Amino acid sequence: MMNAELGEPKREYIGFIRIAGQPEIQLRLMASSSSEARAIVIEQYGEGHVISIWNEEDARRPR
Repeated sequence: MMNAELGEPKREYIGFIRIAGQPEIQLRLMASSSSEARAIVIEQYGEGHVISIWNEEDARRPR
């Protein structure tokens, strides 16, 4: 059982960001959700870029 004070468990998210005029940047970060992962990337690199980010476990699940 998880302690409520600790929040949601972190999972690894990977992906890339494309910033105009620069080489593609590979991403690897820990977050509790894809929306949190995207927010972390936007906080670091700013808005207006192409961001693709996913969790490998989620990507392997059938849809």
